[in-house]
Amino acid sequence: MLTVEALRDLQGDATEWRRYLHANPELDYRLQNTARFVAEKLASFGINHIETGIAETGIVAMIQGEGGDGPTIGLRADMDALPIAEMSSKPWASKIPGCMHACGHDGHTAMLLGAAKYLAATRNFKGAVALIFQPAEEHGLGGRKMVQEGIMDRFGISRVFAMHTKPGLDVGKFDLCYGPIGAALDQFDIVVKGRGGHAASPHKNIDPIVIATQVIMGLQTLVSRGADPTDSLVISVTKLAAGQNYSIIPENVEIGGTVRTLVPALRDFAERQIIASAQGIARAFGADVEFEYRRQIPVTFNHVEETGMAIRAASNLVGPASVDSSIRPSMGSEDFAFMLEARPGAYIHIGNGATVSVHNPAYDFDDEALPYGIGYWVNLVEVALPASQ
Repeated sequence: MLTVEALRDLQGDATEWRRYLHANPELDYRLQNTARFVAEKLASFGINHIETGIAETGIVAMIQGEGGDGPTIGLRADMDALPIAEMSSKPWASKIPGCMHACGHDGHTAMLLGAAKYLAATRNFKGAVALIFQPAEEHGLGGRKMVQEGIMDRFGISRVFAMHTKPGLDVGKFDLCYGPIGAALDQFDIVVKGRGGHAASPHKNIDPIVIATQVIMGLQTLVSRGADPTDSLVISVTKLAAGQNYSIIPENVEIGGTVRTLVPALRDFAERQIIASAQGIARAFGADVEFEYRRQIPVTFNHVEETGMAIRAASNLVGPASVDSSIRPSMGSEDFAFMLEARPGAYIHIGNGATVSVHNPAYDFDDEALPYGIGYWVNLVEVALPASQ
């Protein structure tokens, strides 16, 4: 069992790494500098099995334990930033206009690097640890791409784990839950096809704007009246595009939005009912619709045994009172879900203190959280891969 105090010597290095990454953010798969930085650090720790170029700029590095033969577990950190202009006067503020680490991925990467340095030096575990540095989490598909490129079989990963910063949760605390912890994310586009014409003669046209408003309101009843109220379903219209002239009723209106749910079967329900509702409303007015539904990210699902391991690891570090294992799931999505579909595992939140929320231009990762994250990873390895006696 490792304490936070035993890791204070690593905090300085991890802070330096984190602030460098924060000042030099990169987007989606275009992480050439970030990936090079991570690979160089891993090599400097004496890790000699480092594979780069996975999912374009992803990395998997292997550390073999000295405690005997055993399975391989994966520890994942995401590396990409967001297309947001930072509002900060800190010395390590982003140097890249319109791009910043507004979701803590700089901290995630630094914490896993810190754990890598410790584990490579001690190797007090059996089996192996696969360090997964993933691109394009904000893009929503980097995790899927790494899975599709075969990292689970290629590196023999039997279990997989991830950690994410959580503003509003005190530094030194963790939280998670069994089962669904993050929602599935789907996207839809509807084109309402009417008949345009002069705004002075609406009776000669089929006004797609009026129809679109009815379609949008109809979608809300799918949640309030079509789905079981004890299940979680959110349908949000987030895009609306229509005409460009005051005097012209347009031919078409474009509607776009998202569907989020913790119940996989509700994805089928939403896809089926959104088109049925939109078509029914549009055809009642003499119009029609085009429809596209895209399944983006599955439910982030924490498996029982692995969630228990995560709870024990965090509790060993900070004590059971600082680990909440029964939080309510979030309706946000996380592409680590693809890895959890491929292998059993668990996703945990680490406290970032009383900061603004993620995806905010004023957000910054709290460096005081770094030794807690490093300690969680090391304790997790010792829980999941205990050395032979």
